[in-house]
Amino acid sequence: MTKVLIVEDDSILATTVGDALEFEHYMVETVGNGSKALEFLRTYSYDLLILDFDLPGMNGFDLCRTFRLEGGKQPVLMLTAKSSIPDKTDGYEAGADDYLTKPFHIKELLLRVKALLKRFNVHADDLLQAGDLTLDQTAFKVTKNGTEIRLTPIEFALLEFLIRHRGKLFSAESLINSVWPSTSERLPETVRTCVKKLRDKIDTKGSPSIIVNVPGLGYKIDAS
Repeated sequence: MTKVLIVEDDSILATTVGDALEFEHYMVETVGNGSKALEFLRTYSYDLLILDFDLPGMNGFDLCRTFRLEGGKQPVLMLTAKSSIPDKTDGYEAGADDYLTKPFHIKELLLRVKALLKRFNVHADDLLQAGDLTLDQTAFKVTKNGTEIRLTPIEFALLEFLIRHRGKLFSAESLINSVWPSTSERLPETVRTCVKKLRDKIDTKGSPSIIVNVPGLGYKIDAS
């Protein structure tokens, strides 16, 4: 599940954009302050940043520039009422990848988001396979030998993340930073509980779990 951070101090616009993205099955977080957003970017993992120019705390250009200087590679879509060529040039020079002038139609924003994710090859594969499980990101559906399994959004997101990074071991803290919203409790028990519920739904009774737990280190999926 693609994780998006919206940095916008207009609460109505932020809600409108967030609702539209969530309807398309993106995981969305919203911050209204540039300085706070930088803290989030330093702590949590996101696949895409939607960034307003006029922000309290730190403006969008400075935030984007700092994010890039600190090694941020994720695509950035800049939102602003400024439409002049010099303003757009400043945005691109700060590290923005695309530029959308307010007011805009929400359908155009969704198209820009999809284009950026495709350009950066973010979650390019819609269908993922692990053992007898098939995960369809577009349909937001998981099947086991052709039978659909009902998962919660966070269970779906965790399973997708582990399959995409199969073979790699992730600590509970890394999984919380990469999969869970920032509002979640930062406790290993949060991950353990989700893994247990996920295993109950996807595993075959009597067979080893597809999700491997390395005690004291974390979780991974090895199945091809």
